[in-house]
Formats: sequence, structure tokens, C-alpha cells
Amino acid sequence: MGHDISSYNIAGEEIGYVRFTMGDIVAPLFYDLFDANEYNAGVSGSGGVATLTLDRIENAMKKYHHFYGKDLSKKGKQDFHAWQQDEILKFIDSCLETAKKEGAIKVCFA
Repeated sequence: MGHDISSYNIAGEEIGYVRFTMGDIVAPLFYDLFDANEYNAGVSGSGGVATLTLDRIENAMKKYHHFYGKDLSKKGKQDFHAWQQDEILKFIDSCLETAKKEGAIKVCFA
């Protein structure tokens, strides 16, 4: 079990993917970034799909930078935590880039 989260453009092409194990303490934070707690089923995503607007994704990016302190929090952390932060940032970046062109994206929280 785990959280498999994918984002899609209007054409239905996957533009981002991130995964958390069922016990990963960062998974709830990820849902918080997107104000998507209703899709968190605890050990996995609920299977629901959300349409996220550009504003909502920009908000997620602001929250990410506030929480992680623009790379400063990576100091002294294990490689896995730095990698995980980078994966979350890549996910948000791909969503942001696509939403700037298309106005919104779809995210499946499985």
C-alpha cells in the first residue's frame, strides 16, 4: 500500500508522479500543500481525481518554499530526504508549468 499520485494535462498525458509509502510521514504534508486532505485515505490515496487551478498550484509552491525553506532544510538531512524534497518540487513544477499553459491540471490521488 502507498500513495501513488499522478498529474495529467488536458490531453490526459501524465506530467508528474510522486509516491509515498503508507507510513511515510511526508505524505500528509503533500496533501496539505495542495489543500487536498479529502483525498488522503491514510494508507493510500482515496482514488479520487481533483482538478487543480493555477492559483491552487501556485499556493502549493508557496507552501513548499515556506515549509522547506528554499533548500536550507536539506542541510544535515539524509540523502533520501533531500531526494524526496526534490521529487515533490519536480511534481509541483511540472503542474505549475502545465497549468500556466492550460489553466488547470488533473491530479489522481491513488
